[in-house]
Amino acid sequence: MIFAAVSIILAACGTSGSESETSSGSTGSEGGDEITKLVVGTEATYAPFEYMDDKGNVVGLDVDILNAIGNEIGVEFEVRNVGWEPVFQQVTNGEIDMGASAITITDERKETYDFTDPYYEATQLIIVKEGSDIKSLADLADKKVAVQINTTGHMAAQDLQGQTSTNIMAYENLPIAIQEVVNGTAEAAIGDNAVVLQYIKNNPEQKLVSIEDDSFESEYYGFMVKKGNTEVLDKLNEGLQKIKDNGKLAEITGQEIE
Repeated sequence: MIFAAVSIILAACGTSGSESETSSGSTGSEGGDEITKLVVGTEATYAPFEYMDDKGNVVGLDVDILNAIGNEIGVEFEVRNVGWEPVFQQVTNGEIDMGASAITITDERKETYDFTDPYYEATQLIIVKEGSDIKSLADLADKKVAVQINTTGHMAAQDLQGQTSTNIMAYENLPIAIQEVVNGTAEAAIGDNAVVLQYIKNNPEQKLVSIEDDSFESEYYGFMVKKGNTEVLDKLNEGLQKIKDNGKLAEITGQEIE
C-alpha cells in the first residue's frame, strides 16, 4: 500500500533497520512490488544541504527535496547519517538504497553509479582568511590546500597541483578542511559554493572570505543509486520531475533547473 502522507525518518549513523526490511532497507524494491520506503545515506556536516539540528535530526535542503518527492510519489525516506565515503560504499554494498549528500554528477562516478536528473546547480569557491594574498585558483599552485576527500573540490586541487601533491590535505568533511585554514595549517580550502557561503555566514568570528574563479565549471547535484537500479532511479526521477513542474523544487532551492 502506498502511504498517503509521507514523513522523513531520521536515524543516527549505524542504524541497521528492522529485520522485516530487505538487505538494503527498502520496502518493496525487490520482486516487482511497489516501492513504499527507501533508505538514504548522507553526510550531515554539509549545511545547508544536510546537517544535524539541535534534536539530533538530519535536516537541510536535500531532506526537504526528498520530503517533497515523497509526497508526490508515496514513498517514505529513512535518512541515515553515515559519513561521506560510506555513502558510496553502502550504496555499492546494498546497505542503503541511495545517496543524498549534495553529490555532484561526474563522468567518473557514472561509471559505478546511476544518478537522477540534476536538482541543483553549483560551483566551487576558494575560502581563505581575510587579508590573504590569494586571489585566484592559480595562486594555489604551490600552496597548502584543504579539501573534503573525493569531492569535486579535491579533484580541482589535484587538477591544479597534480594527483600526488603533498600540499593537498584531504579530510572526511568540509568543516574540518575549513578549520585547517582557520588554524593556519592550510592557506586555503576549496568547496561547494552554497556550503562555503553558509559556513562563512554561520562563523563570522573566524574572519573568512570566499573567492570566485572562472576556471571552476558549473556542476550539478543528483541523487545516487547503485548502477542498474532502474526501479528506484525511475521512481525518484518521476517525483523529481513532478516537483520541478509544480515549482516546489525551485521554492526549496531558490533556483530554476531543467
